[in-house]
Amino acid sequence: MSAPAQFPLIPTAPGSVPASAPADTAPSGTAPKVVIAGAGPAARALVSQLAKVRFPGTVTVLSSQDDAPHELLDLAALPFVSARFGQPASHVDAAARVVTTADGMEFSYDQLVIATGSAPRQSPVEGAGRCLNYSTIDDAARIADAVKEVTQVLGRRPVGILVGTGAAAGQAEAVLRARGVRPVRTTARPAAVVPTLAGSVLPAAGIVFDDGSRMNGDLVVIAEDRIARDSLGAAAGAETAPSGGIVVGRDYRTSVPGIWAIGDAASFDGVRLGLLVASGSAAGVCAAELMSTVPRTPLAAAA
Repeated sequence: MSAPAQFPLIPTAPGSVPASAPADTAPSGTAPKVVIAGAGPAARALVSQLAKVRFPGTVTVLSSQDDAPHELLDLAALPFVSARFGQPASHVDAAARVVTTADGMEFSYDQLVIATGSAPRQSPVEGAGRCLNYSTIDDAARIADAVKEVTQVLGRRPVGILVGTGAAAGQAEAVLRARGVRPVRTTARPAAVVPTLAGSVLPAAGIVFDDGSRMNGDLVVIAEDRIARDSLGAAAGAETAPSGGIVVGRDYRTSVPGIWAIGDAASFDGVRLGLLVASGSAAGVCAAELMSTVPRTPLAAAA
């Protein structure tokens, strides 16, 4: 069964506003404030979607990184967006609706979206930077592009070494097969990745294990289990799944009013959200739901 089928998206058109807004709307007459904890793909997709639906308030993005990808810098240039680099959210007062950063700055919010992502369960395999990685559905497109390039160079069907267990590895294998790769899968964790010859466009030639044995191929994909970074939501009182991740419904609301979660920090039906829904799709629905919390003006109500 394909993962997206496990998480049907609610049929909400971006920018639409229901007849009656939820109870956790911003006070009437004030510009609504959204704080996004995290600055990864899910967070950036959400900011982009909020721009598309002309969110009438302000959006503050709290990033743990001192630098930022150009996509976030472009979004930060929007007049309603403020990006704070090197200031990760460290505490949430859900009753007062205030987020405190690691350096003590406080940001009030009407709606808080947690998009803190996930982390590897183990330290990276030596040479993992040469590999392709699969942790969310969004990685499928990047792997497809790499496979296309490798196939053109080789002039034949590539052999892919796939490392990992669980749902992520299963999805990665399906992606490789769909792109014409012959995957050879191992559940044993390698000690290191074998590089290709200098000057080659192929990033890795295989893997080597602790006992000296090795597996050779044309590319290496690592799809190991990850842990949702859900501590911020858990400390705020949000329900978390036994396997990790902030529990959300199909509208991406958590169990705490005013707090939402998207991306790999979230969990739906016990599965990391990143394995169920692409970040762009999740952001589109979440943006529409956030718009539904914005009080309508009398003019809009009469329209």
